[in-house]
Amino acid sequence: MPPSPSRLFSEIATAEPPAETRVVMRRAVVLGGSIAGLMAARVLSDHADEVLVIERDPSDVDDGPRPGVPQGSQVHALLPSGQIQLERWFPGIVDEALAAGAPPPPTDQGAAKIFVNGVLGLPPEPSGTGPMLITTRPFLEALVRRRTLAIDNIRMVYGRADGLVFADRRVTGARYVPDGGTEPIVEPADLVVDAMGRSSRLSDWLADNGWPRPPMQRMPIKLNYATALYKQDTAVSDTWVVVYHTMAGKGRSARIGGINSVEGGRWIMLVAGYDEDRPSRDVADFTARCRQHYPHMFGDIAERGEMLGGVVTYHQADSRRRDFHKLDRMPAGLVAAGDAIASFNPVYGQGMTSAMLHASCLSAYLRSDPKPHEQAARAYFDQVRVIVDAAWQISTSADIELPHVNGPYPPGYKVTKWFGDLVFRTSLADPVLNARLGRVTTMLDHPATLSRPGTLLRALRLGLFRRRTAATPAHTL
Repeated sequence: MPPSPSRLFSEIATAEPPAETRVVMRRAVVLGGSIAGLMAARVLSDHADEVLVIERDPSDVDDGPRPGVPQGSQVHALLPSGQIQLERWFPGIVDEALAAGAPPPPTDQGAAKIFVNGVLGLPPEPSGTGPMLITTRPFLEALVRRRTLAIDNIRMVYGRADGLVFADRRVTGARYVPDGGTEPIVEPADLVVDAMGRSSRLSDWLADNGWPRPPMQRMPIKLNYATALYKQDTAVSDTWVVVYHTMAGKGRSARIGGINSVEGGRWIMLVAGYDEDRPSRDVADFTARCRQHYPHMFGDIAERGEMLGGVVTYHQADSRRRDFHKLDRMPAGLVAAGDAIASFNPVYGQGMTSAMLHASCLSAYLRSDPKPHEQAARAYFDQVRVIVDAAWQISTSADIELPHVNGPYPPGYKVTKWFGDLVFRTSLADPVLNARLGRVTTMLDHPATLSRPGTLLRALRLGLFRRRTAATPAHTL
C-alpha cells in the first residue's frame, strides 16, 4: 500500500540530509536561475557530473530585484518548512544570512503579531526551525545563488531559453539565445528542469513537438497589492513582524497587510486588496490605507517613518497549477519545479517554500535508482503533486470565499468547509489547535493531519461547549 499523502509529505519535508547519493547522469540543464532553479541545481549537483543553469537576467543583477521576478520588490516569506529545506541543502546558511545582515529575531515570542478579522490572535508557536529568517527576496536569492555557484560542478550562463530538443521520445537538450547574441545555442542534457516560473513556455514546447499539454487549473483571485520600504526607528514603532488578514463579511472587505523587519535596518510594509480594491503607487493613498484599514503600527510607520524609495505595486490575476501527473504521455529527460508547476496567492507565502520542497522531491526521485534519460519522471511528479495539493488546499480554501471568486469548488467542498471553519474558529483561542493549524499553514504538516480524530473531536468540543476566549481588538493596541 502506498504511503498516505500526510506521511509522504512528512518524508519529503524531512530535515535530514540524504545519507547517500550517487551520480546517475552526465549532464543536467536547469532553465531559470531563481529560487526554484537554484535549489534544483543544488540537488542535481549530487547526481550529475555537470549542472548548467541558464538564467535570462544579466549577470550584473545581484542583490536588487531582478526583471525576471516582477514581484521581487514585494514582501516575501520563507515559511518554517522552507527554512528547514534551505538549511538541509545549504548547511549553515541561516547563520550566514544573519551574519550578512538579516535581522536576528527578538527573544519575545509575542513579537510576531497575527491579526484575524481585526482581532489579535495567539502568538505563533515556536516551529523548532531555529531563528526565524526574515529578509527581502533579493537578499535571500543572492545568498542562495552565491552558495549554489560555489559548488564546483554548477555553472551559470545568461540568455533566453528558446526551446527543447526532442529525440526518441525524450528530451535531449535545451536551446537558448545568449545575452547579447542572436543565434541559439543547443546545450545537450540527460535531464532538463523547467524552472521558468508561472510564465513558463514548456506547455507550448510540448504541444509543438507532438506531446500533450499538462492540464491547467486556475482560480481567479484578482489580487492587488502595494509595498514600501521604511527606515526602522524605535521612536516610531517597535514592530518586528505583523500579519493582518480580514475575510470578507457584512460591512467588511477582504484585506491583507504585513510588516517585516528586514536587512539594512528597514521595514518592508505591504497592503493588499482584491478585485476593485486596488492600492496605487500614490504615497498619500498608501498612507491613508495604512491608517484607515489596518492596526495602528501600519499608520504609525506610514505617517512618521522615513520612506526609502517609492511605493511598488503588483497584480496577480489567478492561482494556477499544471497537473503533470495527469499526463498519459510525457517525454523522458524532463521535469519542472517551482511556479512552473504551481503558483498560489502570494499572500500565503507558499512560493519559495514550495520550490524548496520540490527540490527535495527531485532528490528523492534521483535517489530511487531512476533512469531519467530513458523513462518519464512520473515518480517525481507524483511526489510533487502531494506538495502542490497541500499548498493548493490551504490557499484556495480561503480564496474561494472571496465574493468575486466563483470556484472551481473541490469535491466535498461543503463538508470540508464546515470542518475547516470549525478548526479555524476554535484555533483562535485554543493553543493546541492553534499550533496544529500553524504547522499546516507553514507547510510543516499536510492539511490531512487536521482531519485526525483527536483534532476534530477537540474542535467539536470547543466549538459546541465552550465560549471562545475574548481577544483584544486590533485598533486599540
